Amino acid sequence: MTGTGPAAVDVRMPRLSESMAEGTIVRWLHESGAAVARGDELAEIETDKATVAFEADAAGVLHILAAEGQTLPVGAVIARVGGTGADTTTAGTTTAGTTTAGTTTAGTTPVPDPAADADTTRAAGPGPTGQDRGAAGTGEGPGSGVPGTAAPGAVSGAEPGPARVRVASSPLARRRARELAVDLATVTGTGPHGRVVRADIESAAESAAAGSCNARGAVAPLPRSRIQVVTAERMARSAREIPAFALTADADMTAALDLRTALAAAADHVGRPAPTVTDLVVAAAGRALRRHPHVNAGVPDGTDTPAGYGRVNVGVAVETTAGLVVPVVSDTDTRTLGGVAAASRAVVARAREGRLTPADLDGATFTVSNLGMFGVREFQAVVIPGQAAILAVGAVRPEPGTGRTVMTLTLACDHRVLDGAEAARFLRDLVDLLAHPHTLLLDVPGGAAT
Repeated sequence: MTGTGPAAVDVRMPRLSESMAEGTIVRWLHESGAAVARGDELAEIETDKATVAFEADAAGVLHILAAEGQTLPVGAVIARVGGTGADTTTAGTTTAGTTTAGTTTAGTTPVPDPAADADTTRAAGPGPTGQDRGAAGTGEGPGSGVPGTAAPGAVSGAEPGPARVRVASSPLARRRARELAVDLATVTGTGPHGRVVRADIESAAESAAAGSCNARGAVAPLPRSRIQVVTAERMARSAREIPAFALTADADMTAALDLRTALAAAADHVGRPAPTVTDLVVAAAGRALRRHPHVNAGVPDGTDTPAGYGRVNVGVAVETTAGLVVPVVSDTDTRTLGGVAAASRAVVARAREGRLTPADLDGATFTVSNLGMFGVREFQAVVIPGQAAILAVGAVRPEPGTGRTVMTLTLACDHRVLDGAEAARFLRDLVDLLAHPHTLLLDVPGGAAT
């Protein structure tokens, strides 16, 4: 939050992830006019990765300026804290070419401040700065290449573009139009002064669906959360930009499952959770990534050059009611198997309870996706932009005629970063670590004892 006067402080849409350009206000946790203290959670914001609560950085009376459901760019003023219940004009709001005190209301879109990146509104829990990928091999920090925060519709460059008709519409209507693939220019608004509102978009989508009956029956858009929309966009981007290849190998899990059984029996005595199969894979991946820094790499957003990452942070794909999220077990290479199990259990629980913080989501350098619990024998996951590889984990199964228990691993790779031989050596070492899992119980030299 940035203050423009001693009596009131602007609350701006915070940047809660590296890739966040806008956020949606899911709900306010206090009513307008309520007194709030520094550190109180003000609202829940839906980002491109999760729904996150954020805290007040000042004490005073809360004046809400943006309504629930609004989608606003990072840096837009969404509320003010300070003054009295009637004091909402202390902090000025910049509009097109003028500065007017207190002109922003819940029915208008606040204009983002150019200094929004310096916003100090805090997300609940640890900040995201401790969970980055570390210094990239190019010498640039993890923030390099992050998309800017210009408001939608802003035009850069000296060359004027073709004339474009701007449709008066609410932020929520624009968001629903993107989700339902509705062209705003074709919608007649029923809001004040002909403004297009959400109901107009949904009505237009229903009308289009009603006219799309064919051999498949009625065609209707599927409801999707913002997380699902952004995930779909990233997967489509991966397919367009990443020349992917995949390698598959069977891992002998006999010793690993025996170790897991022994640790489960002792879990009550040592006070730590027994590791899951995913924990075993994540711990082994962390050690293997330390040995193979070219796999702990990627092509950062905004660049075309592969870069290595200074930290090993393994993301774990988790299904939630809002969609797929990938919380991070940070510094995985420095953790023992027990440390990985404890950290993974905590972050997965927060994901399923909707309590993830930005620190839980930022900075993954490699991802593990396990569908083995559904009986899936093997599959190929989609490489996440910014990472060199992703590991798909299949079901544990008996190997006929050998007495072994095996599991199929599929490593999908970005060929811009890795070649086949490098990826094969990494996968071979990963399989070897799983076949000899007792090494995962030992502290890593130079790593934290966890």
